[in-house]
Amino acid sequence: MASSQTFAVVGAARLFALLAIGGPILWLRQSEGVIALLLLALVWIYQGATATRRELELSLSPTTEAAAIGIISGVSMVYGPSILVALVVPPLYATAVAGTRTMVRTVLVEVIAVVAMALMWWEKITSEQAVAVFTWAMAGLGLSLIASVTFSSSRQPDPLAPYRDAQEHLKQLLALAGSLSSGLDVGALGGELLSEVGDRIPNRGLALYVPRGDALTPVASTVDLDPEALAACETLAGDVLRGTPEHNDTVEIGQGFAFRVSDQAIVAGLRPIGSEPSTVPLTEVAASLGDNAVKLDAALLFAQFRDAATADERNRLAREMHDGVAQDIASLGYLVDALAARPADEQQAKTFAILRERVSVVVAEVRRSVMNLRTSIGEAESLGGAISSVARHLSESSGIPIRVRLDEQPQRLRPEVEAELFRIAQEAMNNAVKHARATSIDVRCQVYAPEAIITVTDDGVGLQSARSDSHGLKIMRERARLIGAELVVRDNASRGLTVSVSLKVPRHPAGSGPADSTPEEMS
Repeated sequence: MASSQTFAVVGAARLFALLAIGGPILWLRQSEGVIALLLLALVWIYQGATATRRELELSLSPTTEAAAIGIISGVSMVYGPSILVALVVPPLYATAVAGTRTMVRTVLVEVIAVVAMALMWWEKITSEQAVAVFTWAMAGLGLSLIASVTFSSSRQPDPLAPYRDAQEHLKQLLALAGSLSSGLDVGALGGELLSEVGDRIPNRGLALYVPRGDALTPVASTVDLDPEALAACETLAGDVLRGTPEHNDTVEIGQGFAFRVSDQAIVAGLRPIGSEPSTVPLTEVAASLGDNAVKLDAALLFAQFRDAATADERNRLAREMHDGVAQDIASLGYLVDALAARPADEQQAKTFAILRERVSVVVAEVRRSVMNLRTSIGEAESLGGAISSVARHLSESSGIPIRVRLDEQPQRLRPEVEAELFRIAQEAMNNAVKHARATSIDVRCQVYAPEAIITVTDDGVGLQSARSDSHGLKIMRERARLIGAELVVRDNASRGLTVSVSLKVPRHPAGSGPADSTPEEMS
């Protein structure tokens, strides 16, 4: 953002330009030139006035001012050649507010405007006029380059610039949301992409991966591949991800192949046993997936944006709860302690004890809520590890034993899927602690990416009628629906409740390739 001193320099340049233009026009009594002088004065007076309230953003942009000055100069230079002095000012203004790159564009705009307007208005430009236009445009360019050194040192960084950019991008995103015909579901778009690959390459199985750090996360697949075939596909995709010297963006080894379809997605697969190598190059297949790749990349970026925004909002709520409600309740507890120290009689002492116990329960609940809001799955921590951490904290604060059993593969789920599964498990454990009157809780987490099953079982009172202000179960169902998972809540045969969420990746038709259940070793 330009400083007030910079705008003062530009204002002084406009004033001296008006004096340099007006002197010859008034001396020679060029009446037509006086009209052009007034028009220039009006443009610059407006620019000067709006510069005093820059936060309103009413000033003309440098290129708009250059176009206006160029039009006025092109029409009026026949009456008074001194009008062309005005061409010096717009480049200087552009340098002050936007830098040298915009200044160069401004010079081009004003020269084009002068020449175009003169040819349209007068149908010709004399050699003297052409030389004058060139001379003053170059004078503006040279003075602006010199002034850029001073302006760059005095230009203040705009602290609101990132917010303005974000505001503009969010407006564009909202405007585009209604026109996304395929939506932004990563799994569905990944399935569409694999179907198109299957139409081009005969195969007995395809898998789509997205990089997550140095590892790969499966997004979709066409058929149930056995562990050996899945491991082969992941190895091939890993070669593409790491860009080994012998492989670039495509890999073909035996019946296996893998290729990059975008910066964020890699397809790997196995050809049918005994089939001949495909005559269609993998690079050509990747190029034909351009439309689906763009859709998938947009969905992945949206998921990353949504996760970042959600994390920021949860942290904000946690801060407000900790610094606001939690402190107020703690202060109330101190007040109860002070009153309980001097009770009027035994009955009042019992009442204060009950009140102090209730306050302690509320404080513990608020602390648990703050912990829930702040707890998230990091890049280094697995889904099972995050669930175990929450279970340990809940068990310590409630005194209820919580046993966690993990069955995980090193391969990770997509970040947004892990986040939703984690919140479902967290809510199920919280409900068991707060409402079930359970004496023990059992949690089982199985993750075989891209599929997972999480089960939370307690020995409490079972499923109760929901309160009108209770939204926990509804929120869990919404989270499951967001990632295409199934949530089941049922009473146990003996006592207690079981909450189970299962994520099964839908299988998409593989196209023209026949499925073959017997894997073949890659050579």
